[in-house]
Amino acid sequence: MAPSPAPRELTWRGIVIGALITVVFTASNIYLGLRIGLTIATSIPAAVISMAVLRALGGGTIAENNLVQTQASAAGTLACVFASLPALLMGGFWQRFPFMQAAVLTAAGGMTGVLFTIPLRRVMLRDATLPFPEGVAAAEILRAGAAREDTGSIRALLQGSVLAAVLTFVSTGLRLLGNGLTTTAVVGGTAFRLSMGFSPALLGAGYLVGLEGGLAMLLGALLTWEVLIPVLAQLTPRPAGLAPGAFAQVLWQQKARFVGVGLIGVAAIWTVLRMGRPLLDSVRLLLVRPPADAAPARTDTDLPPRAIRAIAGMVMVVIGGMFFVFARGSIAPLPALAAALAGLACCAGLGLFVAAACGYMAGLVGSSSSPISGVTILAAMCLACVFLVLRAAGLFAGGDGQHFTIGFCLYALTAITASAAIANDNLQDLKTGQMIGATPWKQEIALLIGCISGAVVIPPVLNVLYQTYGFVGSMPHAGMDPTQALAAPQPALLLMITSGIFLHQLDWSLLALGAVTGCVLIGLDTALRRTGRGGLPPLAVGIGVYLPMQVSMTLAAGALLSSLIRRLNPRAGTHRGTMIASGLIVGESLTGVALACLSALSGQDSPLSLLPRGVPAVVPDMAGLVMFALTCLWFCRTQIRPPTR
Repeated sequence: MAPSPAPRELTWRGIVIGALITVVFTASNIYLGLRIGLTIATSIPAAVISMAVLRALGGGTIAENNLVQTQASAAGTLACVFASLPALLMGGFWQRFPFMQAAVLTAAGGMTGVLFTIPLRRVMLRDATLPFPEGVAAAEILRAGAAREDTGSIRALLQGSVLAAVLTFVSTGLRLLGNGLTTTAVVGGTAFRLSMGFSPALLGAGYLVGLEGGLAMLLGALLTWEVLIPVLAQLTPRPAGLAPGAFAQVLWQQKARFVGVGLIGVAAIWTVLRMGRPLLDSVRLLLVRPPADAAPARTDTDLPPRAIRAIAGMVMVVIGGMFFVFARGSIAPLPALAAALAGLACCAGLGLFVAAACGYMAGLVGSSSSPISGVTILAAMCLACVFLVLRAAGLFAGGDGQHFTIGFCLYALTAITASAAIANDNLQDLKTGQMIGATPWKQEIALLIGCISGAVVIPPVLNVLYQTYGFVGSMPHAGMDPTQALAAPQPALLLMITSGIFLHQLDWSLLALGAVTGCVLIGLDTALRRTGRGGLPPLAVGIGVYLPMQVSMTLAAGALLSSLIRRLNPRAGTHRGTMIASGLIVGESLTGVALACLSALSGQDSPLSLLPRGVPAVVPDMAGLVMFALTCLWFCRTQIRPPTR
């Protein structure tokens, strides 16, 4: 029997459609990131939009649709460099965002993330402990769109999407429903807190994550807010006039999250070490062309070894060249060359570790909930420590000393951030491709194209936002309204951490506490798995410590909901549940993108708000709680009772 012909996947119209979607997603994510420090996962919205466009044009296939969303989601994810590039302007290293220096380095850094995910694909996609929630959801959406006769799946997807879209619009857009509820108990100057979010997307993601990861995140959140922060509150003097509840929030932002960073760092190192041998075997297979009689199947074929080596060499030359151009502006040619080579070596060394850590976290809890900023902080600290030693050895001699070294560290961090962001999203895309029978090497080309198209958009968008609003902590410019300045929390934090290391002002004790906790959790997880009683993923616990409690609790609620449904009805349709959960993610994501675009155009956080002034905050919060509870109840009922035909 002759093999079936390969489906049409990588097309010119698909590349153009992906590039157009890129503009919307990239601009929206940069604005959201600088305004509130959060971004929107782009894989699922890109899949839905590309499916609608290709259906309107006619002749589209599920494989072509997948390639469009792969390209668009990669470009939208690349917007995560908003965490490092503005820090260069806030620190006085740049006066604006130079197009070539920003775009070329971002594109090249993102391409390293694509190259790193090629061997990771062979290791992580075969790991049964990684659910890849958003990758699975995107695949189910593409299948439902391709199989139009499967009305049950499409109905479940639409039900979840419409419900989430309405709830998101009423809460985030109209502000008539609260986004979460927080209860704080003050005991002797110490604050204990419970906080729950009402996000439909996080509920759906938690359903897909599963009980083990959800409980681990719940444990991390409870340890942080019921143990760590009350202890820190007793050991740290509270500023006069600051309420205990507000003081607890400050302690989480400035201290407790660093414990999470240390925990994530140790858990990530352990994860990479566990994957060491399979990862090395995968790299070795990629660099050697297999014999003709041993060639892998189409659905397991990566880019040819020669192409991988050529792209890797080109990308390394480009990154090194950008580092040299940046350094040459402050120091002599020979020290600039040495600095560029040192930066390139750091990026190559840290890049694979960061890509593996972010890819594993995305596979564990999803791209939306993966604390990529925590890994970026860890990378910034490693870079700063290396550059601090190199500066002491006289590598940066001849420049303006400490100031230049901090700037060069932040510039090098941009390449690593781009690599981490791409790895964080791309493995979800590759999981989607695996489930629908896509060709990996074509997906990898689409990912490389997405890096270029996204990088081209980023510098102009950053310049427009800076000229329109300005950033808190940056030098004011003509026409800048300080009351409308974008908060830019991540760039400010990275600048503070990097400067703190060079000025010897960073508190390492919290990181050490997180590292020790991580070692204990690794031992506990290993012991549990040996007894066959499940596990306690240390990385998921670290994520629960680092993320806001609202996020961790909502993900845990989704995981518990999934377990409850299976207990009440062991024969509950998992496929239907996956489609509803996917719909919850789709509806909130698409509505979030639309509201972000509207907010960016209007220059207001909530231009559609209908909440009357003077209404107590508890009113929309309680209304949001009721609607969230009804959503969970509806979700249960749809799974327990048989579906109507």
